[in-house]
Amino acid sequence: MNLFSPVISQLEHGLQASALKQKTYAANIANVDTPNYKAQRVSFQSVLEQQLTPGSTTHRTDPRHISFSQNSVSGIKLETLHTTQRQPNGNNVDIDLEMAELAKNQLWYNAMTERISGKFSSLRSVINEGK
Repeated sequence: MNLFSPVISQLEHGLQASALKQKTYAANIANVDTPNYKAQRVSFQSVLEQQLTPGSTTHRTDPRHISFSQNSVSGIKLETLHTTQRQPNGNNVDIDLEMAELAKNQLWYNAMTERISGKFSSLRSVINEGK
């Protein structure tokens, strides 16, 4: 019996990837005036490959033990963008693009947190009704 549905696990991975994207956008914004700084992006391809590859599981000594997946965002790659140069000092950070992507990612993160909160509220309701 699996107490948590696969949806909760998928939401967890989505939240982790979104948090990494948020950190990347924040780093780009923080370095907007740093000479020769090149903007970075979270590689969508590496995120997709990681989610499609089945994770390893822990060794269980008893079939009744819960299996835990080893999936995380640790293997996601950051790509450095070398295609454009926005400033004469060699920096290629487009502050408007970074702020827009940051806002879009924040909305995505908020939607996922609301969804996972709803899942846990449903579990809490089931547990409380069973008393």
